[in-house]
Amino acid sequence: MPPASEVTSGRVALPSRAASRPPTHDFSRKYGLFILPALIVVAAVIIFPWLFTLWMSVHDWNITGDHRFVAFDNYRRLVSDQRFLESIVRTSWFTALAVVIPIVLGLWAALVFHRHFPWRGILRTVFVMPMMATPVAIALVWTMMFHPQLGVLNYLLSLVGIPPFAWVYSPDTVIPTLVMVEVWHWTPLVMLILLGGLAGLPTDPYDSALIDGASRWQMFRYITWPLILPYVMIAVVIRTIDSLKVFDTIAVISQGGPGTASETLNYFLYLQAFQFYNIGYASAVVVVFFVIIIALSLLLLHLRQKTKWNA
Repeated sequence: MPPASEVTSGRVALPSRAASRPPTHDFSRKYGLFILPALIVVAAVIIFPWLFTLWMSVHDWNITGDHRFVAFDNYRRLVSDQRFLESIVRTSWFTALAVVIPIVLGLWAALVFHRHFPWRGILRTVFVMPMMATPVAIALVWTMMFHPQLGVLNYLLSLVGIPPFAWVYSPDTVIPTLVMVEVWHWTPLVMLILLGGLAGLPTDPYDSALIDGASRWQMFRYITWPLILPYVMIAVVIRTIDSLKVFDTIAVISQGGPGTASETLNYFLYLQAFQFYNIGYASAVVVVFFVIIIALSLLLLHLRQKTKWNA
């Protein structure tokens, strides 16, 4: 009970927050044990492999396990390796197509499926079905379809009088053909992201635009596009990272060929490590590849932040 003098005066002494708060060192000792398992897992799964990769990248390492310290020779070799530089160009070209085309088609599909029409739910389900299949299974099916003599695609072209297409068997068409597979596989994901964004847009601007007599294109240009842009940037970030590290489709369909026409950076890395057994050199490629992905991701996240709006 508080003293009578404090009660009569209308003031009751309350315990201070500092007195009720546990000491900092007790908090750290008590709850730090809950964080320790996660720190151990992160160190074992992420930190240690990266440190070991950095260590291997400065060594001449072969399949027998023999290694010698070569400092930055592997990195200097990358600068003069024409095959490595060409793989970066192919990766950039592949990524640009595999990002822009699904974004455009996914936005168009989201706008279509956002409207109410009969059988909309069933058609949405059919549209997202390619995304549910594994990349290897999809690549095997498309490999059979791309066959120059037995493939169904050239058969369909012959029905309308178009000569057979080379598809993945020509250096000029292999990258666009592989991009076509990626577009078919991942456009539904972009559509789902943008469809969720469209569902959360406010309706007041559209009502005002209708009263003012705005056309559909004007409403899309001045209302829908600015509001949907943050969701577009999310899709761009996801598709860019996925396209940079694509491996399954290329390994199954073209194996980097014909020649090296579809040898992207990720496939070049695989060849150096697991076919040529240049472990140290492949580790240097991993480090450079990681730096490229991090730099591009930071740039895209910065652009994503600039387009952010508060609903």
